[in-house]
Amino acid sequence: MTDNSLAAIFATRSDGERGIRTPKTAELVARKLRSMIVDGELAAGDHLPNEAELMELFSVSRPTLREAIRVLEAERLVEVRRGSRSGAKVCIPGPEVVARPASLLLELAGATVADVYRALEAVEPAAARLLAEEGDETAFDELERFVDEVVPDEYASGQFGKAAAEFHSLMVRLSGSPTLALISGMVHEIFERNHVAFAQQNVNRDREQHESNYKLFVRSQRKFIKLLRARDGAGAFAHWQKHMGVAREFVMLGREDLKVQDLLD
Repeated sequence: MTDNSLAAIFATRSDGERGIRTPKTAELVARKLRSMIVDGELAAGDHLPNEAELMELFSVSRPTLREAIRVLEAERLVEVRRGSRSGAKVCIPGPEVVARPASLLLELAGATVADVYRALEAVEPAAARLLAEEGDETAFDELERFVDEVVPDEYASGQFGKAAAEFHSLMVRLSGSPTLALISGMVHEIFERNHVAFAQQNVNRDREQHESNYKLFVRSQRKFIKLLRARDGAGAFAHWQKHMGVAREFVMLGREDLKVQDLLD
């Protein structure tokens, strides 16, 4: 392309298209503080310096600084307590930050709960393999304690569905993959609500079947933990894939057309 043709292309653009917007000072301050949080210089629970100190540090006015803090507050990276003498507190947001917008998008798309389960079937077995191959004994011990202590307690208090859903979430988080954990966390509320609803219906309809489901779940997860300790990635993947498929067919039986919107309303 010749210089003349390049000049002609730029000549056809409006002044607004030609210009490059300079970031506002508040954006630059927010970017610096965000970088400090991401890099670990500022940890969850830390308090930022007070306004006067930050204004001096960044050489900015109070309105500019407050605008920067509002940006970080909107991103859930800081928490501001009105009237507090200390600076804003640093927060490390979890998947819940994107869970509600993601659920809304699924509702608007008319997605079914069965579709959410199928998506998790693509995510969770990969996490199981990763956990088996790269996880440590501390992670395996945590899962085992959950099965041996938390699940029985929750079953006894009528919260088996919630405990089963939490075990899924815990397994993915322990896999060590932030990306898989984020994807799983985005739809965890949908998954949990459906498990809770199904378990409640089951216990009301057939207590013996409910108890049988509980015992089957515990046996399945103990077998899974043995595969993890054996570092059997392929075995863990296959076991979890089968577990997810059976769970979807069983939990969604007769409810295949249940919409995400109906579950969350």
